[in-house]
Amino acid sequence: MATTDPSLSAGRRTAEIKRHGQEAFDAMRKAGRLVAEGLDMILPHVRPGVTTARLDRLMFDFAMDHGAFPATLNYRGYRHSICASINHVVCHGQPDDKPMREGDIINIDYTVIVDGWHGDSSRMYAVGQLNRKAERLCEITHECLMRGIAAVRPGGNMGDIGHAIQSYAEAERCSVVRDFCGHGLGQLFHDAPNILHYGARGEGPRMEPGMLFTIEPMINLGKPHVKVLSDGWTAVTRDRSLSAQFEHTVGVTDTGVEIFTLSPAGLDYPIGKP
Repeated sequence: MATTDPSLSAGRRTAEIKRHGQEAFDAMRKAGRLVAEGLDMILPHVRPGVTTARLDRLMFDFAMDHGAFPATLNYRGYRHSICASINHVVCHGQPDDKPMREGDIINIDYTVIVDGWHGDSSRMYAVGQLNRKAERLCEITHECLMRGIAAVRPGGNMGDIGHAIQSYAEAERCSVVRDFCGHGLGQLFHDAPNILHYGARGEGPRMEPGMLFTIEPMINLGKPHVKVLSDGWTAVTRDRSLSAQFEHTVGVTDTGVEIFTLSPAGLDYPIGKP
């Protein structure tokens, strides 16, 4: 789940960026693997005629069956175990009883709490056959995520991540949503730092070993502007253009970056080969 500002986070969030040790990394590997397994599990259920409410129930059951709990459920009034964002919904789409349709693209954002630690990830899924426009957007967005992750290294700056994402997206004639960002996490769902998906190389806080955060670019085919609907959660593109998002949880290591939420089955890009 993306964040807009510190007010979204409950608990002990401070402006200080936490640095974690080996025990925390071990815990994040466990939480990250489980959330990735959940996103793997749901793949065959994403098909025309299935409702996002059905997906939500399956993801709730998966967490409970594995001794975990969905972090979004009852979080600041949110009532679901996943965010399900279809087509022009940018993020925080709420599951409902409307059947998915052939050609839809959907982002499923899933966070689980395992032994007090948060694993957070999201993927795009194809509902049946996609047209080339939707498929291309998903390819670009996944590449944005991976380029952002490749920019993570000790001694680098947070702005390096945003620069890598923005420069690629805009070269592909897409836009980067600026209203939402990645975030620190660990024993808190949303913590410092905020990870912008746009920016300049060499700007922002310096990355140091032990930092934990999400990278989760939201990329639009049209303009970057979004609006939040009256439910207070669902964010959509103002021009109703398609939007896509991929997300991983990562940790800064002594030598580079570790991705905690990689799919054990190699399904990080479940639409096909990017």
